[in-house]
Amino acid sequence: MKVFRTNQIKAIDDYTIEHEPIESIDLMERAATALFTWFSNRYSENHQVKIFCGPGNNGGDGMALARLLIIAGFKTHTFYLKSDSYTSNFTLNLERLKGLTSEVHLIKNHSDFPAILPGDLVIDALYGSGLSRPVEGMAAQLIEHINSSHAKVISIDIPSGLFGEANPFPNTNPVIKADYCLSFQFPKLAFFMPENEQFVKQWAVLHIGLHPLAIENTPTSYFYTVANSIRAELFRLSTFAHKGTFGHALVLAGSYGMMGAACLCAKSAIRSGTGLVTMHVPEIGYQIAQLDVPEALTSVDSSDTHLTEFPTLERYNAIAVGPGIAQSSDTGEMLFKLIKSSRAPLVIDADGLNLLSRNIDILSDAKAQVILTPHPGEFDKLFGKSQNSWQRLELASEMAKKFNAIIVLKGAYTRVVLPNGNVHFNSTGNPGMATGGSGDVLTGIITGLLAHGLSPTDAAITGVFIHGLAGDLAADDFGKISLCASDIVSYICKAFNHITKNNE
Repeated sequence: MKVFRTNQIKAIDDYTIEHEPIESIDLMERAATALFTWFSNRYSENHQVKIFCGPGNNGGDGMALARLLIIAGFKTHTFYLKSDSYTSNFTLNLERLKGLTSEVHLIKNHSDFPAILPGDLVIDALYGSGLSRPVEGMAAQLIEHINSSHAKVISIDIPSGLFGEANPFPNTNPVIKADYCLSFQFPKLAFFMPENEQFVKQWAVLHIGLHPLAIENTPTSYFYTVANSIRAELFRLSTFAHKGTFGHALVLAGSYGMMGAACLCAKSAIRSGTGLVTMHVPEIGYQIAQLDVPEALTSVDSSDTHLTEFPTLERYNAIAVGPGIAQSSDTGEMLFKLIKSSRAPLVIDADGLNLLSRNIDILSDAKAQVILTPHPGEFDKLFGKSQNSWQRLELASEMAKKFNAIIVLKGAYTRVVLPNGNVHFNSTGNPGMATGGSGDVLTGIITGLLAHGLSPTDAAITGVFIHGLAGDLAADDFGKISLCASDIVSYICKAFNHITKNNE
């Protein structure tokens, strides 16, 4: 799914109005109908609904929704801010609403703010994603009044006061804290930034029939990976396939006390479609690897406790390095030599990233595609600290281009940042996956897909999606609180099954 900046969405709206063609007031009615359908499917007419409208088209959406709710029998009270000017669509919907009910109230000052009870349903239609400066004055006071009410709040398009892309951190601007946000046609980029969670607890996209040609022809660097984004043909298996058909992955992982990371990574690679996996481990990890991952071959380092070398690379189609390798200087030298030597794509994670931060420019010497999988702290260590998630994302795009690397920035909506500047936000995963070993599983999945034959781009995007989906399926059975990395490994097969069945 494409994701656009707010100015691009406005242009797609305008194209739809001109080329469908459709009057703007009728497109607003279409949006209001989508809002009403969502709302009426979740709430009964017994609720008290209070709708707060600003003077623009976001307020017009609120007015149109209020009319549909009243016709359907909802107890609805609508309030709108005094302004020197209103949009024509707002004014027309206000006139329509006043012809239907007397429960339409002008807010001229603070004393006109209605009481909001905890059981009320509040609909925020004050300001949409076109907002370009912080909310001030009486509107800011109204936002604070709504936020302090403890009522359930549903925002139309975007929480009022939040900008569609970059926002300050910490955000001290007046912003609605929405329990749910109903965004038209596309999610907003701001939804994917963790510091905005307090304003966007949950969101949904409502399709309003914007023109498909405008969507197709409008370029963007941002995408949202959903199930139908994953191509099932990537996993079709030949009747005459054998283990050599699906590649050979090398996992350079583990050290004294951290062999679990190596085993989780190798198991995940095996579950992800590669034909063979070789684990290169220190002497101390040989028996552990043989017993815990019997499907893998084992190569033993000359060091008893940590990695100092790697085997001959020619037979491997993909290489993972980093899980549990610790940070000894000779392990670092091994990593730097590997980056300069390997012609197979590399996935670097965990301690591999910490070691890489000592000499990040070594990436310029890489002969093969490198995939880095940092969490935000590891990313900051590699490339420098950022003031907020938007700035970190822009820096990730810059660094991906500079080093021709794929950066998998882990977290909620894990971002896959490509060397061409494109960013793919992931739709799967849950907070229960924030547990030790989860990242090792992701490294193994991506490496297994690479060895299987997927391109680095497909392997990164698909691997992130599969990892999150396996976590979601596991959480459905075990719950999020007790979820552990081994559960994710166990559900990789179900995740693949889910994708291939849904795409047949």
